[in-house]
Amino acid sequence: MEEQQSLLKNRPFILLFVGSFLAIIGFSMFFMTTTWFVISELGSASSLGIILIAVTVPRIIMMAFGGVLADKFKKTTIMFSTSSIQGILLVIIFILAYTNQLAFIHLLILGALFGTLDAFSGPAGTSLIPKMVRVEQIKQANAIIQGLGQIGFVVGPIIAGSVMEFAGVTTGYFVAAVIVLLSAFFMFPPFLKEGPVDNTIKQTPLKDLIEGFSYVKASKFLITGILILITLNFFAFGAISIAIPILVETYGGTPINLSYIEAALAIGMLVSTGIIGTVKIRQRGLTSILGLIATLMVAVLFSQIPNLYILTALAFLLGFSMTFVSIPFFTSAQEDTDPRIMGRVMSIIFLAMNGFDPLAYAGVTLLVSRGIDIQSVILSFATIGILIGLTILLKGKTYRNYTSNY
Repeated sequence: MEEQQSLLKNRPFILLFVGSFLAIIGFSMFFMTTTWFVISELGSASSLGIILIAVTVPRIIMMAFGGVLADKFKKTTIMFSTSSIQGILLVIIFILAYTNQLAFIHLLILGALFGTLDAFSGPAGTSLIPKMVRVEQIKQANAIIQGLGQIGFVVGPIIAGSVMEFAGVTTGYFVAAVIVLLSAFFMFPPFLKEGPVDNTIKQTPLKDLIEGFSYVKASKFLITGILILITLNFFAFGAISIAIPILVETYGGTPINLSYIEAALAIGMLVSTGIIGTVKIRQRGLTSILGLIATLMVAVLFSQIPNLYILTALAFLLGFSMTFVSIPFFTSAQEDTDPRIMGRVMSIIFLAMNGFDPLAYAGVTLLVSRGIDIQSVILSFATIGILIGLTILLKGKTYRNYTSNY
């Protein structure tokens, strides 16, 4: 309890998680508003898939270099700059929507820019946590940051759905822009008082990048954890992310129904994050593997239910189990990684988490466009994922037996 009070009295850390919280609300509003605009106004699942790919692919391409940047420059400067520019991009989208000029091509280009900027802020924010708190507080700090993040993913869709229901898509983009710009204010570098840059070795960005990949390659724990994240995000989260708005539209739902399902997913993550932040988990490797298998089993159930209200309940269970996969691995990686190379390692982990999302989007979109119903697609993805999870449980001894003293 004493540690928690000390952590919550850490002013730079509080400003970091408030800024991150607002950024996530703004991003989730942008994501949901764009999703609904494409599905309802453009009326095309394939267009949605293309835009989601446009948001994620540049993000993936630049993410590894985002880690290099995070190790060479002040992480707070990177986060402040990216949030500010993202806010400006949202203002541009709002103006286009307000003047009735917002089109597919605009969302494609601006979404790609938005995703590219996120490639720099993600690794910077994650690698900043160990610089702000003591090593024994890292798990708790991750739980608070990710817990607030999940609240953001609850609040964002609720705000977006409510605003679109009563004031339209244009106002939704305006509110998102204001919130993202406000997040940049809380991330203003002089407020956060980041210490000096750890990486003082002068070498080319390419060598920096190769050094990061070599570091990860040499660790069986990191390699297995990255494989687990790839499995989670490709076979469960990626497929279901694009499936949710399609299912809502198919079953005659409205933006509010979409909000409920997205919010239930985030509430599930929030509840499990609270548990992880207060309960000491020594067998983090085993916990992460079992969390993966549980998530994929819920995804199988998700594929079989043609009812939006039951899908909302299952979304809660999906979010609840997913957090047990990521937080134990993230925390262990942060505790054990050399601070000098932290940004690059975190960027590679982020790459694993998000790099296969566009492939999942593309795969699901292609299969649906070929006439295969969305629930059959989810079932196939989840079944393959379960087989991978069981293989890791049996074969991944180093990861399975990993324990922590914190």
